[in-house]
Amino acid sequence: MKRWFALFSLFAVTCATQRATVTEVRSSFLLAGKTAGYQSVSTDSSGALHTHFEYNDRGRGPKLDTVMRLGARGIPVKVDTAGNDYVKAAVEEHFDWSNTVARWKNSAEEGEKQVAAGEAFYSSMYGPPEETFILARALLHTPDARLPLLPAGEVRIAKLGNLTVKQKELTLYELSGFDLTPSYLWLDRNLDSFASVGSWSSTIREGWEDVAPQLLEEQQKFAREHFAKLGRELTRIPPGPVVIRNVTLFDSESARTIPAQTVVITGNRITQVGSDIRAAEGGGAPLIIDGTGKTLLPGLWDMHVHLSESDGPLDIAAGVTSVRDLANDIDAVLDLKKQWDSGTAIGPRVILAGIIDGPGPFAGPTKVIVDTEAEAKAAIDRYKSLGYEQIKIYNSVRKELVPFIVNYSHQLGLRVSGHVPAFLRAEEVVRLGYDEIQHTYFLFLNFYRDVTDTRGPTRFITVAQRGADLDLDSEEVRSFIALLKEKGTVIDPTVSVIEELFTARKGTTSPVYEAIAHRLPPQVRRGTITGGLPVPEGMDAKYRQSFRKVLQMVKALYDAGIPIVAGTDAFAGFALHRELENYVAAGIPAPKVLQLATLGAARIMKRDRELGSVAPGKLADVILVDGNPAERISDIRRVSLTIKDGRLYTPGDVYAALNILP
Repeated sequence: MKRWFALFSLFAVTCATQRATVTEVRSSFLLAGKTAGYQSVSTDSSGALHTHFEYNDRGRGPKLDTVMRLGARGIPVKVDTAGNDYVKAAVEEHFDWSNTVARWKNSAEEGEKQVAAGEAFYSSMYGPPEETFILARALLHTPDARLPLLPAGEVRIAKLGNLTVKQKELTLYELSGFDLTPSYLWLDRNLDSFASVGSWSSTIREGWEDVAPQLLEEQQKFAREHFAKLGRELTRIPPGPVVIRNVTLFDSESARTIPAQTVVITGNRITQVGSDIRAAEGGGAPLIIDGTGKTLLPGLWDMHVHLSESDGPLDIAAGVTSVRDLANDIDAVLDLKKQWDSGTAIGPRVILAGIIDGPGPFAGPTKVIVDTEAEAKAAIDRYKSLGYEQIKIYNSVRKELVPFIVNYSHQLGLRVSGHVPAFLRAEEVVRLGYDEIQHTYFLFLNFYRDVTDTRGPTRFITVAQRGADLDLDSEEVRSFIALLKEKGTVIDPTVSVIEELFTARKGTTSPVYEAIAHRLPPQVRRGTITGGLPVPEGMDAKYRQSFRKVLQMVKALYDAGIPIVAGTDAFAGFALHRELENYVAAGIPAPKVLQLATLGAARIMKRDRELGSVAPGKLADVILVDGNPAERISDIRRVSLTIKDGRLYTPGDVYAALNILP
């Protein structure tokens, strides 16, 4: 569910053209290289631009019809959009310019601003992807290549370079100001829309899908340099030891704090920990850090991510020094891991889990689709050869294949986790040998025997509408939890994703991001008010009660001794802080929450000899927090220093480089 709202936002741009001489131009929308939808663009006899955009992502996805009228410099002066958003909620959005007053209204916001027509660009909440190309052309006809945005913000454009593919001349442009980091798009020599490509999703003019990898390779040269520049500017490598004095130390072994400690880091190792350390080891002048009023913890782990370039600095700024990627484009994630391991770019340590899905209309956005044991074996062998440590089974894998995938993966020393495939229940996959289950809602679905096909949004909606009524003290639930305990099955709850789905409402900031939304760039901040699942009339209280029952389930798992890992499947860094807060809200003591997010994760992934605690000889992955999260878990948001592999990062500076307030 990672950033699902972005898949149909301005940052997931597609291609088409606005020229009145063209009847219709179509472009393909690709997920993991496979066609998942399309956009069509045409101009009617009055000059109005009509777009239709839709795609299918495992039963989710937008379907939007938009009519736009363009004014001076090609800037829209009237926009009307109708349809549904990614989670199938109804969409209606209107914008118009009357003299010097711009007005907008949609299901999440409403406003107006005094500004001359053509002097700003309205960024639609639910507008068509083509809108970004219209913006790009408008920017190119602006003297200083920048425009104010409505409702707020500013966007800039820069030309990066040219490329000829199959005798077609294309130009790559960079847009800055929308997102935390630059985004890219390709125009042809006539400034007509051609493509926007990425490792996760791409859009490209119909008939040209095969050149998307070539465009991405060229584009990545500029993206890598952007993040390498951030690495050079924001990374400090001390010439001598780092000495953190008079700090409260969180001992993850005992889950308690120890006051007045000194910790010495030499190179990329912790060399001394104690209360009476007078000298630092190693040559060079020591860097002395006063830890008064602060807590030193091992670096945090996020055990459920789907990485992109910007996630690296976001994680480091939030104190996340290790992550487990649970599904990604193989080439893209290996490239990120290489950059972050070498220190050429900013990012955490990465443990890789390879996704496997089956064919069908609800197949996940992955190229690794299997339907036979031979295909499954080839996929597992490849993941193993590339250094992956875990296999993640997804929803559309045939249930008959699950035993083979589990057993063969275990033969190769790989962990197995995942969703519960359609027509199976959680109890069955535990008995088949799953080491771990992702998402708490699959535990609830175990008890709804009338719900068998969970490939689409049914798996969310069913739990939202019925979860509140599940009796956690029933014999059936207690027997299932006992089975988890017997088998040593780990649970990755992702409760903050569920909180967003069940309790976020259009027009108000999602509770997951309420504490930090004001720090985000304006256009990113708008994504926090788009709401969660559509809520049927009269079901609002039930959805909220179901989320509270999810928290109760997590507490029941903890009380039973079931291993829990903290994973997010959401906004890097920030979502982990909320995940930990939710565990405390569920009733787990804050020190135990910090333990499971540090040493607990390291133990499960067999990294505890090197990571997970602050002890001599271990790798120097530590964070300094202003406050004491073992007493007030929300203090975990106040990271003042992150050290990963002996490299120092100041979170405020990293956030500033991402256009986020410290």
